[in-house]
Amino acid sequence: MSLFFILLLGSCALLGGLSVFFVKNEDNKRLKLILSFSGAYLFAITVLHLLPDVYKSAESNNIGFFILGGFILQILLEQFSEGIEHGHIHLHHHQKSFPWGVMLSLCFHAFLEGMPLTGKDSNQLVFGIALHHIPAAFALGSVLLGQHIRKNLAIVYLVIFAAMSPLGYAFSFLLSKGDINSLGSYYPYIMGIVIGIFLHISTTILFESTVDHKFSIKKTVAVLIGVALALAGFFIGH
Repeated sequence: MSLFFILLLGSCALLGGLSVFFVKNEDNKRLKLILSFSGAYLFAITVLHLLPDVYKSAESNNIGFFILGGFILQILLEQFSEGIEHGHIHLHHHQKSFPWGVMLSLCFHAFLEGMPLTGKDSNQLVFGIALHHIPAAFALGSVLLGQHIRKNLAIVYLVIFAAMSPLGYAFSFLLSKGDINSLGSYYPYIMGIVIGIFLHISTTILFESTVDHKFSIKKTVAVLIGVALALAGFFIGH
């Protein structure tokens, strides 16, 4: 288990969330470019590495059902998270209650995202997930402040969110080593669910925020850089 992975995942999410106290512009263009880059990178890594690996490690041909299930699960999660996984910010200033649906679904999503990092080529994947968490944490911080959550308490919730992916990584590590009773045999199927979530998140990031499905030049460059880095890692690793 890599301490570097734990620190990178936790620090990026925490810094992304804490930046809400210093950045006034909620529609920060730089965060959108980071989203485009991370979405393209995550999609490419999923197609090039995670999908082939999970089909090789699975003992049956039913892994596709779990990938489809993960895709649908993410759709259901977004009914509660309101798309914060994509960096979207939906403030309801008339509400002053804690957004439990947003917090719980986002933490569950982040926990699952940490799980693939015990597989091959995880050095590349960890950067995509870490970058993806920056705008997601920023959006979460914005929602917490928008719901009039006290600053100190908001920081506590951001720390909890930042810990979710490292916890998912640690849990996946124990699964892959077979240390949690017999659950290790189900690892490929859990990974199938995570892959389905990744496919939904990455494709939504790439296409949902475009106007008339047209990419700006900056966004196109960010996407191409993300894909190029994933391809470079693929060829270097092979």
